[in-house]
Amino acid sequence: MADTAPTPQELPRPRRPRFFWPGGLSARLLTLTILFVASAGALAFPPALASFERQWLLERVRAAETISRFADIARSSVNGPQREQLLRGAGVEWVAIQTKDEGLHLVLQGKRTPQTPYFVDLRDNAPAAWLAAPVQTLFSGSGRSVRVRAEPRFIQAQFIEVVAPDGELRRELLAYLWRMVAIVAAVATAAGLLVYLSLNFFLVRPMLRITNAMERFRADPEDAGARVQLSGRRDEIGRAEAELDRMQADLRTALNSRARLAALGEAVAKINHDLKNMLTSAQIASERLAALKDPKVSQALPRLERALDRAVKLASGVLAYGKTQEAAPEPHPVRLLAAVQAAAEEARLAEPRIVLACAIGASEQVSADPDQLHRILANLLRNAREAIEHQEGRRARGRIAVTLSRTADASLVRVADNGPGVPERARERLFQPFAGSGRPDGAGLGLAIARELAQGHGGDLSLVETGPKGSTFELRLPGVPPAPARRRTTKSSA
Repeated sequence: MADTAPTPQELPRPRRPRFFWPGGLSARLLTLTILFVASAGALAFPPALASFERQWLLERVRAAETISRFADIARSSVNGPQREQLLRGAGVEWVAIQTKDEGLHLVLQGKRTPQTPYFVDLRDNAPAAWLAAPVQTLFSGSGRSVRVRAEPRFIQAQFIEVVAPDGELRRELLAYLWRMVAIVAAVATAAGLLVYLSLNFFLVRPMLRITNAMERFRADPEDAGARVQLSGRRDEIGRAEAELDRMQADLRTALNSRARLAALGEAVAKINHDLKNMLTSAQIASERLAALKDPKVSQALPRLERALDRAVKLASGVLAYGKTQEAAPEPHPVRLLAAVQAAAEEARLAEPRIVLACAIGASEQVSADPDQLHRILANLLRNAREAIEHQEGRRARGRIAVTLSRTADASLVRVADNGPGVPERARERLFQPFAGSGRPDGAGLGLAIARELAQGHGGDLSLVETGPKGSTFELRLPGVPPAPARRRTTKSSA
């Protein structure tokens, strides 16, 4: 068999060289702090060296100015050895003075150097010239001299010039540079350690604690020790701890809900077959009842048939929230008043303790799937009734109001009650399955199912108002059916 050439995807990719970088956050902070402090200290090197050199040259100029006055006084009596001794004591090779009357003239002159000295004018205060002088001294080469011009202080002249060997200046400048390097290195190391210890205490250790809590939670969400310990800080670390704690609580709730959903789906799947058989038997019994000529049976039979039809559909599709998603709705115009009345019957609103007020015309329509709209309204009305009935110490009569309003592209159905309102602890998870119930005996599925059905229509279900005086839920359904030809009217007697 012939060998096949490897494809470009199969060829090994060359490894790119990576810059070495410490792995831990603490090591990175220490390294960066030392580098930043050292860099900041290095910025002070040029002005410090320039100031040192200027001061060194000024000392030579002032010493030369002093011996020039002595030379003027004893000009005739200063011989060669004395002149050499004066120049050597001042650290210069020759001294010249510029005056208006005599011009530039030599006051003291020593031996000449073979190389031309480089020039430094101390009167020039330009930053570029001031900072460039030490660089010129350090890199001009050995055995050279520097010619310095400055303003005199003790004599009357336009300026004074001296020539001095730069060997001693270079040595002292280098020694001063190394002292500065040692000081900056020591300061940078000390500052780095202090910043490192501070950041490690205030930032790295809390982040490590948060990271460990996240790792333990990922490994075992049920581990009680995986919960992050709140430090009570009010800065970003404290906020991160609080948000992680809330996230862990939400994830635990979601995992518990998922487990309950899985168990519920399994249970529904097991009983689904038997339930369908039972409902089929009930349908057969209802058909036999239809053959009877009893008026009461004939009056109650349509409601029984509708209830059985809905139950069969629910059982056939396994829609008791054990299925992954609801069936797609088939919306068409539905008379809202009739739908509310049918849902009120299922929600058991016939009791005299609760009044249902519908400010809806008999011909008002919304665009929705009839069965799914019935389930949404039944859940909302049932929740409102149960909230009113379970309110402790209630004496006033319960009231549930259903209204309809329109926008440009949607129908808004509002269900308002005068119950105790939604508890604050249940508001954040109101539409989450198994988590949004405000009662201990509630499953927390009604509103979750209703919202899922509303969103399946392209609309939504939301809590628009709640408080001690009651709650108001708003069902938004897309589409506005044509306006009815006739509205319900009520007659009033004078």
